[in-house]
Amino acid sequence: MPHATTRDDVRIYFEEAGQGTPIIFLHEFAADYTNWEPQMRYFSRGHRCITYSARGYTPSDVPEGEVYTYTHFYTDALAVLDHLRIDRAHLVGLSMGAYSSLQIGLNAPQRALSMTLAGVGSGSEIENLDAWRRQCRANAEQFETLGSAEVAKVTREAPSRIPFLVKDPRGHADFYAALARHDARGSARTMRVFQGGRPSIYTMTDAIRGVATPALIICGDEDDPCVGPSLFLKKHLPAAGLAMFPKSGHVLNLEEPALFNETVERFVTLVEAGRWPARDPRSVAAQ
Repeated sequence: MPHATTRDDVRIYFEEAGQGTPIIFLHEFAADYTNWEPQMRYFSRGHRCITYSARGYTPSDVPEGEVYTYTHFYTDALAVLDHLRIDRAHLVGLSMGAYSSLQIGLNAPQRALSMTLAGVGSGSEIENLDAWRRQCRANAEQFETLGSAEVAKVTREAPSRIPFLVKDPRGHADFYAALARHDARGSARTMRVFQGGRPSIYTMTDAIRGVATPALIICGDEDDPCVGPSLFLKKHLPAAGLAMFPKSGHVLNLEEPALFNETVERFVTLVEAGRWPARDPRSVAAQ
């Protein structure tokens, strides 16, 4: 099985398909490398596509200890690219993976051809940050005491997951059956350390304003926790576009795969043509 090794000797499982300019897909908390399959099949017709399972998600290693910070996660993506000898790639991330993609844009912009940030920013509101961190700790304890199968029964009923259920009950059932099989130890550690410890994007305004990487923000209009952060990123990322998917929740790449693929493909095509510039200052309304 193909694995890349990180700087702290964690083995990261990946798969790749296709040839051309690289695209790497970064999954959300409730997913793993398999959940990008519709995108792997579509984009590999014209690009070299890579999907991987983050640390804590089998078949990648599930290391002991507190080695699940947001820094570990975004540098793990870079370790996969290093292993494959890829200098630069398009980054396509959902939720947790979108946060990691943004961190690459902030900390290693030379590695990113572009970044697609889908379902980004949940838990970022400063006024609710303490409550968010408490909830993450409680969720981690649930994984440890109840196991992934029981936690999946609750997660699948979360408000931002309901649009997926309404549109595609079969896909929704498959998704949460896969979550039920996740390694509970890895999920608990990821929830406690990464999800419960990552800085709010609202604390990064100045740094975000300095990111020149072409960006596409995608948000479901019924994914309430991500609407505000998506608008914030649109406002402050210099070369960002915002796509709002109607009647859509959080799991955008599976909930609306055709629309997701079409939207990302158009973005990547324009970036590769040099036609995704920073916002023209003449378009900014006077305050």
